[in-house]
Amino acid sequence: MDAARLNWLTATETARLVADGALTAEEHVRACLARIEEAEPAVQAWAHLVPEDALEQARDADECRMRGLPEGPLQGVAVGIKDIIDVRGLPTESGTVLHAGHVARRDAAVVARLRTAGAVVIGKTVTTELASYSPGKTRNPHDPEHTPGGSSSGSAAAVAAGMVPVALGSQTNGSIIRPASFCGVFGFKPSFGLVPRTGVLTLSRALDHVGVFARSLEDIARVTEAIAGFDEGDADTLPPRTRPPLSKVLAQDPPLPPRLALVRTPFWSRLDDDARAAFDELAQALGEQGQPFDLPESAAQAVDWHRTIFEADLAANFEREYEQGAEKLSASLRGQIERGRQVLAVDYRKALARVAILNEAFEAVFENFDAIVTPATLGTAPRGLASTGDPLLATLWTYCGMPALSLPLARGDNGLPLGIQLVGARGDDARLLRTARWLCAAAAPTQ
Repeated sequence: MDAARLNWLTATETARLVADGALTAEEHVRACLARIEEAEPAVQAWAHLVPEDALEQARDADECRMRGLPEGPLQGVAVGIKDIIDVRGLPTESGTVLHAGHVARRDAAVVARLRTAGAVVIGKTVTTELASYSPGKTRNPHDPEHTPGGSSSGSAAAVAAGMVPVALGSQTNGSIIRPASFCGVFGFKPSFGLVPRTGVLTLSRALDHVGVFARSLEDIARVTEAIAGFDEGDADTLPPRTRPPLSKVLAQDPPLPPRLALVRTPFWSRLDDDARAAFDELAQALGEQGQPFDLPESAAQAVDWHRTIFEADLAANFEREYEQGAEKLSASLRGQIERGRQVLAVDYRKALARVAILNEAFEAVFENFDAIVTPATLGTAPRGLASTGDPLLATLWTYCGMPALSLPLARGDNGLPLGIQLVGARGDDARLLRTARWLCAAAAPTQ
């Protein structure tokens, strides 16, 4: 095995090799740390690194195997954690000087579950300011003159650059789908309520999701299984039950070739030419399995409903930051908070109520289609680092709490990655992953 390529193994490959004794967790973590040392000066994906602690965790994982103790599905696998998610003993600074020096006293629920699964926490990845729109320091690994997207900038870039096989991110608008598309990795935003947010910075209880970046669908399924399920600290998590068998379903062939709804979105005219061409090329490759579908008129209004909830919740949840340090917030975030403070309660309640109405309307869509195929972003990563790009094409699915994947299936005319977004019915995450595997195979000739 080429030691110089160990960092490019997927999490699934790494865990299997560690379980078989063909690779030690320490070797894997050392390879990831070496890659970080090599690539970090250009990419700047990390807010906090703990190399010695990570190696100690890896040695503990190896000790478990040698002693014949139970091993987890992520035994010895290095992971990155977005810096709005608590890791005990490490800073959670959330991309703002207002939280500088804050150290978490306990792990977030998802981090505790990753540790139980055997994962090695290697550090905290860069987030935009309070997981909103003002960029952090991270650059796109494919071209440092372009944005990696946001707000989960560091997590997407770290996976794309081969620093870690998987990383956790979050999405309140387009913060997983957009950077996954721009960085050319798989990005998964699960159904609302599937993954707990206990110990994660709250932007909006109604809109916040925790998700996963990876270089394979198998890794997406394996990590999501490890972190999913009820948690008493998050009242929106699903009632206690068996976690969805994502890996098992992913490995199965669909009983019939999936039928896919091809949605150009109401914002088709705003897409770059190469993004429209890539979508049309995929539609042609799908043939009869892909059928054009127009969203209901109310879907376009979801952008405004989302904004109402988002900004009102920012105003409530960041009240202390605004009152005590508004001058240290970006103009963008100050503006969102100030608009949120003007939202009427009746408008907020109406915007919340329409989530259920839209999901009910989509039930008819999923009676005829296995998933929706739609662009992930308006184009490839924009040049420049002053913005993280537009989350517009992810907003509807976040608002509805539906599971969504960005699949690295295309490239723009400039050679940068361009994701295709696959969306499933709320709560049907396993079928969405299985459909994604089929779609990736069907799209292979177009890549």
